Amino acid sequence: MADFEEQQNLLEEDDESSSGERGSASGADRQMSAICDPSRALHRVVVLTFMCFLGFGSYFCYDNPAALQTQVIQDLNLNTAKFMQLYAWYSWPNVVLCFFGGFLLDRVFGIRLGTIIFSLFVCVGQVIFAAGAWLDLFWLMEVGRFVFGIGGESLAVAQNTYAVNWFKGKELNLVFGLQLSMARLGSTVNMNIMGWVYNKVAAAVGSPGYYTLGASLMIAAVTCVFSLICALVLGFLDKRAERILHKEQGKTGEVIKLTDVKDFPLTLWLIFIICVGYYVAIFPFIGLGQVFFIEKFNFSPAEARAVNSIVYIISAPASPVLGFMVDKTGRNVVWVITAVVATLAAHVMLAFTFWNPWIAMSLLGVSYSLLACALWPMVAFVVPEHQLGTAYGFMQSIQNLGLALIAMAAGAILDSRGYLVLEVFFCACICIALIAVVMLYFVDYVKGGDLNQSAAARAKVQKEATSDAEAKRRPSKQTQGDLARLAPMSAFSLRNRYLSRLGAQDTS
Repeated sequence: MADFEEQQNLLEEDDESSSGERGSASGADRQMSAICDPSRALHRVVVLTFMCFLGFGSYFCYDNPAALQTQVIQDLNLNTAKFMQLYAWYSWPNVVLCFFGGFLLDRVFGIRLGTIIFSLFVCVGQVIFAAGAWLDLFWLMEVGRFVFGIGGESLAVAQNTYAVNWFKGKELNLVFGLQLSMARLGSTVNMNIMGWVYNKVAAAVGSPGYYTLGASLMIAAVTCVFSLICALVLGFLDKRAERILHKEQGKTGEVIKLTDVKDFPLTLWLIFIICVGYYVAIFPFIGLGQVFFIEKFNFSPAEARAVNSIVYIISAPASPVLGFMVDKTGRNVVWVITAVVATLAAHVMLAFTFWNPWIAMSLLGVSYSLLACALWPMVAFVVPEHQLGTAYGFMQSIQNLGLALIAMAAGAILDSRGYLVLEVFFCACICIALIAVVMLYFVDYVKGGDLNQSAAARAKVQKEATSDAEAKRRPSKQTQGDLARLAPMSAFSLRNRYLSRLGAQDTS
């Protein structure tokens, strides 16, 4: 009864009428109570809405340079190598922050304050980026992208932590899928609307130029302000739920120990090579794709932006569906091989044929989603659970390092050799990933084929491991903790782990 009265006071329901009068309350009043009650599904839907929009501004503004590639190069008088530094400067801070974002959320700021701080970094970074274009100061734009990168990756970690905190249980997979779809929606809307915004601003000021570019990027910053508002609202709702439900703040669950790196098996290092070799042929290509489609296929700017964004459009609905398929079939290594081969075929078509690029880009979108579904969960199969934080942090760190270096290399190749050589370079990167995944297949086969098991065989092993762990359980906390770390993760936990990593950055 005390809990009921506390909830009523917090919800500002001061109605002291009799129980009969409350029973005759209107349906609208009962619906409002459900919206305000943190233990009810309707209230969690409201929280989920703000949770999904939390990362919208970050994903929208991440690819602002790609959406305005022609305008940035022309208005600021840049070469492609300089242009690609805007992506490199985003990746540099995340070479390190991948290890410490979760630690800062857990031990320093807390989930609520941490989310607000990371949202502020994203917002301030985009404003600095826009101001640099407005003032025709490219170095200031680089500073802005660096600040933006500090907040972007860590904000994704915070978003995933909120999801786990609010939706533990059967809803969690759906929530991660919705967050991923909203992230891809932000990238897609950016690709298709920023050119229109630039043209409208140019018409208003009389002519295009760096002032118009800066104004357009400042308008894009509104999405970051919107995400900051979502962070503030989420903080309020989470604090309120903590008071009402007496729950603790969520934690990332990631324990980072760099000394674990020396214990990583060969299969994990091959997974790292696949990750870097694959993603460096995706994101730098999208960053440079608009002009490629204009020059090679004579597309209009609007058509070029549309085909360049098809990877994100397909990824939004396909990632949850393909992830479910991989969960039900297993055979992760085979699916990774399929995705890498399909991506190589897409780049070969773009490089050496004049077929409609919608075919190759659609294939690229499906294979990109499939690889993420099959590759990232494999980390949890080859390292014990207490090393997962270090393994995933290291994987993201070298991925960002590769993206930073390849972004600059791609710009230099394009300036000196042209798009054909650049596409051959991307094909070579994919070939490295293909060699690594074939090696992974044989190494795993020699070790017993754990990574390429069917879903049924994996479930059987999981069941046996769980039975053995229960049989050997001891009262001591130390023994229980050791068993928890050594027991394989369930398929459900692996699925959540994969989705949380996808949400952490579209670079996954």
